[in-house]
Amino acid sequence: MSSSPSCLTTAIPAIPAIPASSLTAQIDAAARDIEARLIAWRRDLHAHPELGNREFRTAAIVAEHLRALGFDEVRTGVAHTGVVGLLKGALPGPVVALRADMDALPVAEEVDLPFASKVKAEWNGDQVGVMHACGHDCHTAILMAVAEVLASQRGGLSGTVKFIFQPAEELPPEGEDGGAKMMIED
Repeated sequence: MSSSPSCLTTAIPAIPAIPASSLTAQIDAAARDIEARLIAWRRDLHAHPELGNREFRTAAIVAEHLRALGFDEVRTGVAHTGVVGLLKGALPGPVVALRADMDALPVAEEVDLPFASKVKAEWNGDQVGVMHACGHDCHTAILMAVAEVLASQRGGLSGTVKFIFQPAEELPPEGEDGGAKMMIED
C-alpha cells in the first residue's frame, strides 16, 4: 500500500469522536494489516467471476464476511443477488453509504496468471468466457476490507455505514431486471 491517504479515510467524517490525525493513523495501520487478505479476496473473486444476477458465490462470501464482523443487519437476495450490510456506530450520527459492484463480463480472459478466470457460462443463449474486466473484483474486495476496518473502529463510529454490494451493474442478462434501480426498489 502507498503512504497516500487510503480510501478508508473517506469515512473519517463519520467518526468524529477520535481526533482525525489519530484516526488516520489507526486506519492506515488497519489497512496495512488487512492488505494480504484484500489481495487474496481479489484474486479469488477474479478467478471465480459471475455474470450479472448470477453472483451467488460472491454474495455468499460477502454476506458471511459481514456476519463474521458482527454487522447489525445483513440482507441478501437484494435485487436478485445483492447484499446490504448495516454497521451501526456506538454514537449517533448520519448514515453514509458505500457501494461496490460485483458482476463480471461475458469476456474470455487471455492472460497467463495463476488467478486468471477459466470460467465459462451461458450468456443470452451462448457459452462465453467470463472475467472481471472492469475491476469489480477489486471493488468488492476493497469494500470487504473497508467493512473490516470500520467494524474494528465501531466504538468510535458516529452514525451508521450502509455497505451495498450491487449485482448486475454492467447489465443483466437479456429479459431480466437488475442493477442499481432494482436495489433501490428492493
